Amino acid sequence: MILKGFKDLQDYLSAPKNIVIIGHRNPDGDAIGSTLGLKHYFDKKGHTTQVLMPNEYPDFLHWVPGSETVYRFDRQNNQSVKALAKSDIIFLLDFNALHRVGDDMKKTLERYENDFALIDHHQQPDDFKYMYSDTSMCSTCQMVYNFIEMLDDVALIDKNIATCLYTGIMTDTGSFRFRSTTSKTHRIIADLIDRGAENDRIHSNVHDANSYDRLLLLGQALSNLKIYPEYKTALITLSQEEKDNFNYQKGDTEGVVNYALSLKNIIFAAIFIEDKEQGIVKISLRSKGSFSVNQFARKYFNGGGHDNAAGGKSNLSMEETLTKFTSLLPNYKNELNQSYEA
Repeated sequence: MILKGFKDLQDYLSAPKNIVIIGHRNPDGDAIGSTLGLKHYFDKKGHTTQVLMPNEYPDFLHWVPGSETVYRFDRQNNQSVKALAKSDIIFLLDFNALHRVGDDMKKTLERYENDFALIDHHQQPDDFKYMYSDTSMCSTCQMVYNFIEMLDDVALIDKNIATCLYTGIMTDTGSFRFRSTTSKTHRIIADLIDRGAENDRIHSNVHDANSYDRLLLLGQALSNLKIYPEYKTALITLSQEEKDNFNYQKGDTEGVVNYALSLKNIIFAAIFIEDKEQGIVKISLRSKGSFSVNQFARKYFNGGGHDNAAGGKSNLSMEETLTKFTSLLPNYKNELNQSYEA
């Protein structure tokens, strides 16, 4: 764990400040939950806050309390730049380096003259004046709870804060089934429920909001599933054409890679999603046991994340990307077969 400048930050926040809170590009449940949860907390402390997201996030997260106040940097650029200009400090949540917000926003942040505070659980974070980084944590939302706890303000957690933090913890732990879910996580979840988080409604809002097209797209993805049993690996592909055929919307492929990982005797799973607009193939990687997809993504696909959940991208065509990926598997045959969950 890295805890840098905490006492100085605590003193700095003792008087009202203008605070901007930023999540990563293509925000997920943990990014939305942690930024909005922290916003609600700071609002109760008398600060003026604004949450910025680099771009759009899935429809199934638009119900999260406070989401209507979020500025999108790509669509509300003037408002976003003005908020940054008048802010006293920027909190960076659920990402470890400025490039995770995209090139345009990154360039703006690099010109920022005040300080940054990082709260994040991803590996190998960049250095900032104030840092709370812990790769052992299941989610940034759990870290926000701990941050509030370190400030002796758990009593301020109300229904809105509890709902935001529960949402992020639930989504980043795969509904509490991933190895990063600890007994402390469950104790925090219990406290969030006691403070107003409606666990059944939150789960339904996130997981029971499928469109007809999204389910058809899932069917297409599963029909593209390929298994490499000798490497205990499974992969899924989705082309741009297939996405277009089912009216793809942001968030429609969230969690699809986990279907590949759910197969018996599979240790390593990947999904490759063609994005013609950006000219890349987006990659999500998942694993069980000791096989680190974080290291794999960093080494080969300009990405990273966690040991068992990471992402990356390829500038090659889909066919070339798949050839590259499958050609790497023999190098990891022993490692994959020796995973403790094999």
